[in-house]
Amino acid sequence: MEISANLYGDKEMDSETKGKSPSQSSVESRYLVMPSQANPYGTAFGGAIMAWIDMVASMSAQRHCGKETVTAGMDSLSFIEPIRIGDQVVLKACVNYAGTTSMEVGVQVSREDPTTGSSSIVTSAHLTFVALNKNKKPAAVPPVIPVTEEEKHRYASAKTRVMVRKELRRKNV
Repeated sequence: MEISANLYGDKEMDSETKGKSPSQSSVESRYLVMPSQANPYGTAFGGAIMAWIDMVASMSAQRHCGKETVTAGMDSLSFIEPIRIGDQVVLKACVNYAGTTSMEVGVQVSREDPTTGSSSIVTSAHLTFVALNKNKKPAAVPPVIPVTEEEKHRYASAKTRVMVRKELRRKNV
């Protein structure tokens, strides 16, 4: 088994390094919406929800690569319905796709009413994270190995989104 050092002094993954399935990077977290996280009308601030999305996505990216990660971007975020004070917010995240040093993490956000048990999806987001080495430079990440049909579908969709993002960046430079 041969391991070489890359431009940043990290050990590169060799050909025998195995990837990880999205389930191995999955993270689920819950938050209770409190009055300090809501506007005068009793609905959660979008920024509070965005911060929770970023946090759970970061944990998922770190689980996948085992390194420090930084947020490189977030796709658009639209809310389907309001989240109210007292609702429990459930965030589910996993890595959908990995490039050389970056990962796309998908996050699904649901709200649950603890008094009725009703639940609904309120938004979803796709974030891009970059893994960092000890010198704070981009570091190699393991590939994503989708196993289930749903994981394979998310992987293919993420791969398309990554290509579209790269093309948009190229046009905007």
